[in-house]
Amino acid sequence: MSSPARLPFEHIVSIDRDSSTAVYLQIARQLTNAIKQGHLVPGSRLPGSRALSLELKVHRKTVVAAYGELEAQGWIEVSPNRGAYINNIPEQNDPFSSRFGQAPIAFASQTGYTFRRSILLDKPQEPNPGWLAFSDGMPDVRLTPTERLTRTYSGIMKRKNNRKYLAYSAVEGNVFYREILAEYLNNTRGLHITKDNILTTRGTQMAIFLTSALLLTPGDLVIVARLGFYESNMIFQHFGASLMQVPVDQDGISVDAIARLCKVNRIRMVYVTPSHHYPTGVTLSEQRRRELLELSEKYGFIILEDNYEHDFHYEGGLPLPIASADQSGMTIHIGSFCKVLAPGLRMGYLVAPPNLIDELGRLRQIVDRQGDATMEQTVAELLAEGEIQRQLKKNQRVYQERRDAFCSLLQSKLNGHVKFASPPGGLSVWTEWDKTLNLMRISKQCMRQGLYLPQTLLYQNESVTAMKLGFADLDSNEMEEAVTLLAIVVNESAL
Repeated sequence: MSSPARLPFEHIVSIDRDSSTAVYLQIARQLTNAIKQGHLVPGSRLPGSRALSLELKVHRKTVVAAYGELEAQGWIEVSPNRGAYINNIPEQNDPFSSRFGQAPIAFASQTGYTFRRSILLDKPQEPNPGWLAFSDGMPDVRLTPTERLTRTYSGIMKRKNNRKYLAYSAVEGNVFYREILAEYLNNTRGLHITKDNILTTRGTQMAIFLTSALLLTPGDLVIVARLGFYESNMIFQHFGASLMQVPVDQDGISVDAIARLCKVNRIRMVYVTPSHHYPTGVTLSEQRRRELLELSEKYGFIILEDNYEHDFHYEGGLPLPIASADQSGMTIHIGSFCKVLAPGLRMGYLVAPPNLIDELGRLRQIVDRQGDATMEQTVAELLAEGEIQRQLKKNQRVYQERRDAFCSLLQSKLNGHVKFASPPGGLSVWTEWDKTLNLMRISKQCMRQGLYLPQTLLYQNESVTAMKLGFADLDSNEMEEAVTLLAIVVNESAL
């Protein structure tokens, strides 16, 4: 019987206790590398789990788990009462196994083949953890009713019929969820729909992507606002569409400008965010909604109505969605619960005539077979019980208070540099700045102060110098600190 390998294992195995990788996996991977490098030869016996645990200063069960991992991968063989032995590794004349003698093996840092890189798509930089950050209007996840969500979700999983939520289901989404959602949208948006008019999606971006993939072809003309949602613009262009921009004023996107374009161009789609225009926050007037719908019926273009912030309006009445008056099937209405509950839950939906829903379902199943049936059931039950509606009212009160506090801070700390109007709804404030300021430079200087001001919030050209500043995800202390830091940077830049 071979003696255990007499090697300084404390030098072979280095444990990083701050790593996110489990300790037993760290041990297993480093012992694997030692075998590949020939430091541990075939047939040699490894130390017993108790002895190695003492040497590495870890629990014996950690070593047992590491040995189990090595055995599962075929690197060692564990025999009761005899110990763990290194298995024979493949002969080096095998063209594939010869690589395993090289150490340590690292995954390739780049592909060995070429691929098409997009010049349109962008991946925004993420802030460092713990940093103060301005968003474009994210909700505060600290307000999410996590306890109620958890209790409902857990209750569903404990039911005897829970297996139906774990299997494949309707590609359009959980049937009960779509039934309850249709009732909710009929009551709150004035729609006249059934579950057959709904396709669930993982957020509004997925709805825009699927719609564009199905309905747009290279060369199609899509009308967007001159200042608009950059992610939707990227999606339209990704599918080969050409964008035509029209201005936005205090009543929303200019329908007169759209009409002029329709007279000389064949327009395929018009994209609007009518509740609170992205990024300026203005509401599309009821008259312009009617006029836009009439134009779509006359010229045959699709209205893609992104109603992403309908639930957050604090003052005055909000006009009903365009889809509520559409009897010709020209409007595709999209929305989500991502801002009502939490953006990470990805609970979006798309409303359209059944024939389009059916075709979009065929497309969706080759991209993402279905949504989260259990979470959809959870949200459906919370909607049916009125829990989400009650939570929404609480959130509205909090966000309205934060809007008022944020506008007060902007006025007191940045007066003379910024102009803005208190928005009647939404989760952000559209701010216009002194044209002599360089917003990109301000963003970089804010980073040095520990304040993340994403470039996607900045709008600067010959005619506009503005920022879309979200307030909803900042409590009073965070808001005070963020505006104070921004004021310091702006004041320094203005000197």
